[in-house]
Amino acid sequence: MAQQHEAGNGAPTLDQARRQLSRYGLSADPQAVLVAARLMAAGSRLGQAGEAHFARFGLSTGRYRLLAELEDHGGEKSPSQLAAALGVSRATVTGLVDGLERDGLVARRPSTEDGRGNVVVLTARGARRLREMAPEHFERMQTMVGGLSVEERTVFLDLLARLVEGMSALTDD
Repeated sequence: MAQQHEAGNGAPTLDQARRQLSRYGLSADPQAVLVAARLMAAGSRLGQAGEAHFARFGLSTGRYRLLAELEDHGGEKSPSQLAAALGVSRATVTGLVDGLERDGLVARRPSTEDGRGNVVVLTARGARRLREMAPEHFERMQTMVGGLSVEERTVFLDLLARLVEGMSALTDD
């Protein structure tokens, strides 16, 4: 069996999971509960670290993701396409676009396909921001997972995909 690492920094422990389950008289698997609790704690910490990381470049995680989505798809998309691709609401996209537009990183223009709607377009300034930040951004991303071998990263990607599939257990009615 693989060694189970205890995460410091206030992360939940197996003993805590056992105590909580026992306290409530539940028969859930303490290790399963621990994995879920650690994943949630790691997600929170990763979100905070991501925001600090993107702030170096004058962006938020959401703004970066929107710019990268535009860049990856020919430089323009409708707000509804952006919302679907980013997994956020149209209102969230509107807020992100408003800020990016103020900074000159994107622009709105009428859609050539749908005269009633607009598309969001990556500006030259936005493309330049992505290009300028790329070396440091991708180096930091690589360093973050540098403690894992290629094989471990492959397994991790598979495990992560399976965990993401299971996340609906937290939101399903």
